[in-house]
Amino acid sequence: MKRTKLLQMLNRMGVVFVRHGKKHDVYRQPTTRVETTIPRHDEIKEFTAKNIIKTLSIQNGET
Repeated sequence: MKRTKLLQMLNRMGVVFVRHGKKHDVYRQPTTRVETTIPRHDEIKEFTAKNIIKTLSIQNGET
């Protein structure tokens, strides 16, 4: 999955950018304060992208 597509999906979920790390960026779900890291690669493996979305959406009460 392209990183830009993943970020667009997260943006629609209300996830916000927190800070830059060395090789990852940190994003947070403001309603639940759950944070996750997203690698700064052009292509993110499908498994990783689905895990990021699942973690943020389950914590937000969505399925």
